[in-house]
Amino acid sequence: MASETKNTFALEKQYVLQTYARAPFVLDHGQGCWLYDTEGRAYLDCAAGIAVNALGHADPELVATLVEQAGKLWHVSNLFHTAPHARLAQQLCDTSFADRVFFANSGAEANEGAFKFARKWAHDHFGADKSAIVAFTGAFHGRTFGALAATPREKYQAPFRPLLPGVRIAPFNDLEGTAAVMGDDVCAVIVEPVQGEGGIHPATPEFLQGLRALCDRHHALLIFDEIQCGLGRTGYLWAHQGYGITPDLLTAAKPLAGGLPMGAILMTQQVAEVMHVGEHGSTFAAGPLVAAVAEKVVRRVADPAFLADVRAKGEYLMERIEELNSPHITEVRGRGLMIGVDLDIAAADVIAAGHRHGLILINAGTNTLRLVPPLIISRGEIDLLVERLRAVLAEL
Repeated sequence: MASETKNTFALEKQYVLQTYARAPFVLDHGQGCWLYDTEGRAYLDCAAGIAVNALGHADPELVATLVEQAGKLWHVSNLFHTAPHARLAQQLCDTSFADRVFFANSGAEANEGAFKFARKWAHDHFGADKSAIVAFTGAFHGRTFGALAATPREKYQAPFRPLLPGVRIAPFNDLEGTAAVMGDDVCAVIVEPVQGEGGIHPATPEFLQGLRALCDRHHALLIFDEIQCGLGRTGYLWAHQGYGITPDLLTAAKPLAGGLPMGAILMTQQVAEVMHVGEHGSTFAAGPLVAAVAEKVVRRVADPAFLADVRAKGEYLMERIEELNSPHITEVRGRGLMIGVDLDIAAADVIAAGHRHGLILINAGTNTLRLVPPLIISRGEIDLLVERLRAVLAEL
């Protein structure tokens, strides 16, 4: 083991809070859909930094934009105007249902902001008693207190209770069960059109249509959490566009700035008009450096030809995985380049074996392999992914 690798392991173990079980190598650089470690080994990236690096690694246009903006202005805070911030907001509104955008630094922050905006909207229109939030089994909305309350996993929640009060959990893809917990005291319903961490489970069209109707009936806001499934991942710019159902708020983050930290809350004017100067804020959000890169990402991914290619490659990847016909695979599902592969063995074992075969893989639950490669992955790289996965499953 090279001294740089050993030194990195030692420093991490001694000085970094041990909340992650990291892979047993040190990544050094990347290019396109490939990552390289400090020992010189190459890995086909099927994780994209947890569905973040939509345009892969070291994209020339993003690098050039970053370097150009870095020589001009990095940070001034939201007390001042910058052009990239304003242009990006227009882009996001022009490509969605939204009239306004609030920027954040992460997905969890975006969800926290959406909860605040929904409660403020309900408070102003209906009074203080309308504050309940409905979320769903299998959901993942983040690790901060409000987002965690809407992420119903005992191992995540138990050590940190009490959490944000007023959150109710309904069964995902079960309209009757959801209706049972709805009431006029509900201010918002939050749902992932395609659940990510919960195992890559798409919502049914009937379920999302029914949620829209329930929200309208109870004068509640519908929030789509598209932090993982949004911005091209499903082959539509926004996942809900494939369903034809419009929310009142949408949260985005992961791929938005191509690997730099950025979140966003997209909203209708009826939501925006209840928020006033000083009622919410962020020091770093949409700084000119990050916003300039995000502009390029949104422009590239929003191209209809790019999105059509994602849909086609997603179908191709799904077909190739099904052709594996492995006894270890029990189900394959997903949308676009967001695919879950259920296994009869631990996903962790497949991930570890994948490293030996030059694959970067991640899970979405104990027995679900999650395939979320960069959206620029080629068909040749998809073939290589499948052949290496075949070898991994055979080895196990």
